[in-house]
Amino acid sequence: MGGKLLRLPLGVAITIGILSGCSSMQTQKKQFVEVDKAFSNREYGTAALRLESSKNEYYSAKDRVLFYLDLGMLYHYGDRGAKSNESLTFAENSIDELYTKSISKAIASILLNDNALDYSGEAYEDVYLNVFKALNYIKMKQFDDAFVEVRRANNKLAQLEDKYRKIADDLNKQDTTGHKFKVEHNRFTNSALANYISFLMYRSQGKCSDAEIDARRIRDTWKVESDFYNFPMPSLESCPEDRPSEARLNIVSFVGRSPELFARTLSIYTFKDAIGIYQSDGKSQKQIDLIQWRGMEASYHFKFSLPYMQKNGTIVSRVALEVDNREVCSLQTIESLEDVAAETYKLHEGITYLKTIIRAVAKGLANEAMNKELDKKTGGGVWGNLTRLATGSLIDATENPDLRLSRYFPARALIGEVKVGPGIHNVNIKYYASDGRLLYVDNKGQVTVSRDGLNLIESSYLN
Repeated sequence: MGGKLLRLPLGVAITIGILSGCSSMQTQKKQFVEVDKAFSNREYGTAALRLESSKNEYYSAKDRVLFYLDLGMLYHYGDRGAKSNESLTFAENSIDELYTKSISKAIASILLNDNALDYSGEAYEDVYLNVFKALNYIKMKQFDDAFVEVRRANNKLAQLEDKYRKIADDLNKQDTTGHKFKVEHNRFTNSALANYISFLMYRSQGKCSDAEIDARRIRDTWKVESDFYNFPMPSLESCPEDRPSEARLNIVSFVGRSPELFARTLSIYTFKDAIGIYQSDGKSQKQIDLIQWRGMEASYHFKFSLPYMQKNGTIVSRVALEVDNREVCSLQTIESLEDVAAETYKLHEGITYLKTIIRAVAKGLANEAMNKELDKKTGGGVWGNLTRLATGSLIDATENPDLRLSRYFPARALIGEVKVGPGIHNVNIKYYASDGRLLYVDNKGQVTVSRDGLNLIESSYLN
């Protein structure tokens, strides 16, 4: 298969390996302990201040998207809507900018470990930042801006597959191997959560036909995207024909934490004109892929690591709405953000897989060539074995997978609606574990509920 990348000059390939092995190109998570502690204690303002004051300690310049995503979400939970939107907008603009640049840097993205590149955001992060911006605008009574954010979220979902396909097409132009980079089909094209937010706003303004369009889109998600909406569909009450005598109180609740990425180590064994990809369970190795690779020699062995996504889920089993000291309903799930994250991550897994294999083979072959040159000079023996051990360890160490993800998106979204008399009501949202244990009470205190307009309360228990 020998393509251009595999015929790189030895010095270039070795340089790539050394660059990729820098510790700064490994994904670090330990530094977030104090911020996460404040986050778990619901001290969102403190968490945001700690994060912002330690920006240079926690994030490098290539991690600016992560910084603004994390900061924006912390400010959101802390009811700092303007600050949240400022940070999320910075993240969104940086994602757009980096996507444009990525097209011109396709070859570099193959040669360098992904950790060495600017983090350009996962698809679900890019979509849901608009959803949370919309919620911020609603709190600030800026419905026009909130509608814009919902449309952006839906537009991004509609264009998602094309976005990754353009990246794959540009990588394929590099002619690095005889194999083609491929993108999975995007099966998630419509967010019930985004449409529900739009539905609530239209309904509160009396725009019943527009509200019904959103309601239809929500119902369609349960038909077309049943893999992601595998729970009962929440009930949606349309616009009333006459001015209602009661007021509607709406709740949006977020639970759990977004997924994380972890490393999985695989092995490459070479054959004549092919390479085999193997996975070990600690006792034996199983071949999971065989790739034709013209010109490959047999008997080489390389290691490489790939990221995989693991959901964090939630310990919350039920969320109850209590009004005036009386439980009135259990909230219903409207979207699993973590399922969307896992699904949209699959879109580019094939790209990451092939890029990593190409890079691992290039560095491995360069290492073998270097060792042969050293054997000629040293005569092999003990020094040769030590050299092979050292350089082999270096190659293995350089293949650190990119485990970067934002930290503070929720796992699931739930909604609830109840009719109450206009006026002031005491509102609590209670979170229960599967054994019925009360985990947390979000006391909203005295809430004024009007007959007109949108009475939307947001709550969260992010565990």
